[in-house]
Amino acid sequence: MMKTAFHILLAVLLCGMGFSANARQERDLVQYVNTLQGTNSSFELTYGNTYPTTALPFGMHTWTPQTGKNGNGWKYQYAKDSIRGFQQAHQCSSWSGDYAVFSLMPVAGNLKLHEDERASKFSHANEIGKPHYYKVTLDNQITTEISPTERGAHLRISFPEGEKAYLVLDGYTGPSSVKIDPENRRITGTVSNGRLVGKLINYFVIEFDQPFKAYGTWENRRGGQWPSVVSADGRGAGAYLEFPAGANVQIKTASSYVSLEQAKLTLKNELGSHATLEATKEAARQVWNRQLGKVTVEGGTEEQLRTFYSTLFRANLFSRKFYEIGADGEPYYFSPYDLTLHKGYLFTDTGFWDTFRAQFPLNTILHPTQHGRYVASLLDVYAQSGWLPSWSFPNENGGMIGNHAITLLTDAWAKGIQTFDPQRALKAYFHTATNKGPWGPSNGREGWKEYYTLGYVPYPQYEEGTAKTLEYAYDDFAGYHLAKMTGNNFYQGIFERQMFNYRHVFDPATGFMRGRQADGKWNPDFDPFEWGGPYTEANAWHYLWSVFHDVQGLAKLLGGEKQLVSKLDSVFSLPNTVNTGSYGYMIHEMKEMQLANMGQYAHGNQPIQHMIYLYNYAGQPWKAQYWVRQVMERLYNSTENGYPGDEDQGQTSSWYVLSALGFYSVTPGIDEYVLGSSIFRKATIHLENGKKFVIEAEENSKENVYIKSAKLNGKAYSKNFIRHKDITEGGLLKFKMDNKPNKSRGTKDSDKPFSVSR
Repeated sequence: MMKTAFHILLAVLLCGMGFSANARQERDLVQYVNTLQGTNSSFELTYGNTYPTTALPFGMHTWTPQTGKNGNGWKYQYAKDSIRGFQQAHQCSSWSGDYAVFSLMPVAGNLKLHEDERASKFSHANEIGKPHYYKVTLDNQITTEISPTERGAHLRISFPEGEKAYLVLDGYTGPSSVKIDPENRRITGTVSNGRLVGKLINYFVIEFDQPFKAYGTWENRRGGQWPSVVSADGRGAGAYLEFPAGANVQIKTASSYVSLEQAKLTLKNELGSHATLEATKEAARQVWNRQLGKVTVEGGTEEQLRTFYSTLFRANLFSRKFYEIGADGEPYYFSPYDLTLHKGYLFTDTGFWDTFRAQFPLNTILHPTQHGRYVASLLDVYAQSGWLPSWSFPNENGGMIGNHAITLLTDAWAKGIQTFDPQRALKAYFHTATNKGPWGPSNGREGWKEYYTLGYVPYPQYEEGTAKTLEYAYDDFAGYHLAKMTGNNFYQGIFERQMFNYRHVFDPATGFMRGRQADGKWNPDFDPFEWGGPYTEANAWHYLWSVFHDVQGLAKLLGGEKQLVSKLDSVFSLPNTVNTGSYGYMIHEMKEMQLANMGQYAHGNQPIQHMIYLYNYAGQPWKAQYWVRQVMERLYNSTENGYPGDEDQGQTSSWYVLSALGFYSVTPGIDEYVLGSSIFRKATIHLENGKKFVIEAEENSKENVYIKSAKLNGKAYSKNFIRHKDITEGGLLKFKMDNKPNKSRGTKDSDKPFSVSR
């Protein structure tokens, strides 16, 4: 009794001190995240092509240190030793550049305005990169700290004692304007650069916690400087402020695409109650711990924890929120498609060619409410632009290939996320798939007439014709499946005829998908090691597997399941030979495949990332278990060299997250995930509906990668896949692991995952 009373008293005391039971049990998961993961990248070779993003999950604006010159896609490179600014950023990829950017840079001693002159050296030893907090102390002893909100940031600049203290605002590469308000310790302004110049305006407000000692404006093209002038307008217009020597300055900033008034409202709503950087930092830490805590893992090494949560962090950045919260508390947005205001939700900054594969399927598990808003917004984009999007940045960019928006819609519907009108979706897809738009190859469908009449996209009449044929066929499967699920016989019949078009580019004489001319002849001088030409950033060994919806049909083309397995095995046993083909030089994807040293397996790019899981379709799942663990062990880590190629808006990260849990989305658009081999002894998915799905792997280790046996909710389970509802209804998937493959488990036809022709 006395012991019980003591425990009650202790609990009361702890609660009084701010230690609730939940707080004591909370894991501080942000500690495992390294936002510099993948930043050691360049044009020639990438280990992620990332930058140290400081942001909230899917935040509209992010912040990052800038080592590259204004307009350089490689905004932060780990090998560089100088920082020239701290940017508000939105960049999807180094290859796509950025938009709506401005930067702030502290300067000590003499005022230096131009980016080359103000750049200051730093060491990574003096740098901290976490989701909720970035900090760096430059060699000149200026310390910059940043903590994020969804549409703004809180910064603190600490200048060295006795040194003059300046802050420079750079208007970047396009039209900009600034207005200094000394009385209210504020700068307001606009920037428009990168995309939709002059049409998409980023209105910003920046507030400071202390008065200005002096101020002025400048412009970054010719170096014009105007002391004491409070406003400037023009290309690259900026501002500078002086504070007392040795000052510690707190800065709050927010931005809006709607108006300056909205930017001010956002600043008040998101940062108004945060008196100090510590308050913003703690709020951001809690947000990220809740987000990362949707998946808790146990039983891995410290490095596996760091890699897992660093990749989970990156899987929660794209697509970016593009909506704002108005004075009435409701969401609305300025559309980059029709350039008008709309009520509701909009998201942007992703390329579906990359992200349909794993990033969005992961969202259906972890963020179904947000994902429901996302897929519904795709039809709003169609209404505003006349097209389903393919690469939004922030409007339609039309990059890469395929019409994969339909796969997101179908995948959501198949998994019970039914927030849109499916008949409207089918109509939108049919229009997109039977027309060609003006904004790049995947705005609409390049080669659509030939695809429908010949059954394939001819090459060289159309660049990447074979890759387009394969991805169009899969997209048409998604259209077929959505029509079938929703009772639309008209569209079901149309897309059913097209979803087998992959057969028309398969050459039985060589056993590969090949380039085919409009007259039906195969392109001459075939070399399966040759990159480019009829393929997209890949060769024949990579695109053979792009029959996501009909692996059984692919096996039949190859001569049966034994031949399928033999071909899969060859990917790893072949030399890592490269023929540069139509590129004419070694692009970074080629180098990354060679560095991976796994034969022709090129995990650094998307086309082959699902291939390992295809062993499950051919009665040899243990080979998938082995190779997926090899990829996770050999090609990922939590450092600046963390990825085997471009990270690509969460896709390569999401591959790791799903695979580390033990399954993968080979065929988005159906409700199945194909099994692999979890790296953790226990993983718990904390679902939005309050339920938990637990994956346990007894005796799991670096050596014990094979599934000896499995049970789902206590019942023996031999299938090589699980269904979405198995996860969302909660439960326990339990594996016993071994260092030897169990060649009798998962070998029956009923154990194989979905193929449309089965």
